[in-house]
Amino acid sequence: MKYLIIGLGNIGKEYENTRHNIGFEIADNLLNKIDSKFELDKHAFYAKGKFKGKNIHLIKPLNYVNNSGKAVKYWINKLKIPIKNILVIIDDISLPFAKIRLKNKGSDGGHNGLKSINHSLNSSNYARLRFGVGNNFRPGYQSKYVLESFSNDEQKELPINIELASDISLNFCHLGVERTMNEFN
Repeated sequence: MKYLIIGLGNIGKEYENTRHNIGFEIADNLLNKIDSKFELDKHAFYAKGKFKGKNIHLIKPLNYVNNSGKAVKYWINKLKIPIKNILVIIDDISLPFAKIRLKNKGSDGGHNGLKSINHSLNSSNYARLRFGVGNNFRPGYQSKYVLESFSNDEQKELPINIELASDISLNFCHLGVERTMNEFN
């Protein structure tokens, strides 16, 4: 079986280590677990590997978070992966910092990356791993907040939570969404 894990983020040095790029950071961590490396390919950095007999395909779209649907649709079609076998990793301001939730489908919740993917796929029936980044911002400053770096205290906690998110992502591929949700949510 084939699976596609999509870590959302923005390309460019100015976006590294920002809240909005947590999907990229988790995807980078997954590389070691599937013994692979990213290569630049159409619309994305792409890697493939194996985990417990499953073929894992991993992308970091190059179209920026708000336009990531184009890359996701391209790779789903190219790899012929059913929508039930994709997992999108995103930042989520509605969850406290480092709270991680796996959902098997749902609305975009105001996340522009999910809006783009929903529009491109004409569906919201795919799994998503929501990584909480908190909501410590004044009204109207959401965009600025997600494009800022994590606080020093948050950065100390990030490695263990990125590791957990990576484990959840791989368990999604190995055990399926329902069993993984029961174990980790």
